Amino acid sequence: MDFAFSEEQEMLRAAARSWLSGRYPTEQVARLADSDTGWDPASWRQLGALGWLDPDLGMLEYAVLAEESGYALYPGPWWSSVALAAPVLGAVPERPTTLAWAERGTTDLRSAAVSAATTARQRSGVWRLTGSKQQVPDLAQSEAVLVVAAGPDGIGVWQVAVDAATVCPVSTMDTTRRFADLRLEDIEAELVLAPGAAEDALHAVRLRATALLACEAVGIAQHALDLSSAHARERTQFGRPIGTFQGVSHRIADIYTALQLGRSLAYRAAWSVAAAAADAEEAVTVAVLSAGEGAVLACENAIQAMGGIGFTWDHSLHRFYKRAQWITAFDGTGRSRREELATVLLGTG
Repeated sequence: MDFAFSEEQEMLRAAARSWLSGRYPTEQVARLADSDTGWDPASWRQLGALGWLDPDLGMLEYAVLAEESGYALYPGPWWSSVALAAPVLGAVPERPTTLAWAERGTTDLRSAAVSAATTARQRSGVWRLTGSKQQVPDLAQSEAVLVVAAGPDGIGVWQVAVDAATVCPVSTMDTTRRFADLRLEDIEAELVLAPGAAEDALHAVRLRATALLACEAVGIAQHALDLSSAHARERTQFGRPIGTFQGVSHRIADIYTALQLGRSLAYRAAWSVAAAAADAEEAVTVAVLSAGEGAVLACENAIQAMGGIGFTWDHSLHRFYKRAQWITAFDGTGRSRREELATVLLGTG
């Protein structure tokens, strides 16, 4: 059995890396991260031209693109649109779209599928939403938002124009992926998923979004490895490259080991989601645990290997480090995920 990516998928990877490296060098990412908007809206049209929004792409193609976007730390609502919105809409949206599910007392997607304080009521044939959502990814960069709410017959999903609602930006560590709170006060909305269909769709969102974040984490770890290994070859101390010293080389070796394990598990998770495998949930959980924590370790070791420069604000590593930390906290924690795995693997439930 051939587990390698196809020639077309590798061509997609090469094209993505070429475009991202030219359009989003670390200096440009830093400028956007420190700007008011946080991204370049013109890039959305360019993503479409490059095929990133092609409806014929599958999960493995998205895995390739997620890895490359993590390597470049692409700042924009692509992940929100293809991972959070697309499973609900049934297709990749033509305009930037995100999903709002978290609120006080309900922060994970599994809980959101069964309980929501935000309400949807129909009057004169028009749906209207009232309530609030917290920590919505890429909300200010999106044109539409899908809102999980409680209707008369249960939990459903409605679509709202972002400019019709109140958007309250939230300050977070990672300024390359922006978050905002959403306030809805009798806002007109369009029903997307009626009660009964929302639970399965949100489950699909959770698997797809988490698997793609695992791939994104692989890209982050690869970036940290490339930076630290290049520095270890070029920086000299006591007349020789610092990479010849065990204190540096062992840290870089640990990055490589964590990267390869995370990469294998992330690719396996992407395949499992694409194939709707019976063990897809376990595969995704293991992948984001390994790849996410591996990316954190990679950034920490790279900062140490690069010495004083790696610790400074002007260097790019701290941005990758913050994204890696956020990935490990998405829709759960390391402890909660390990407990889930123990329940499944050991039959303790």
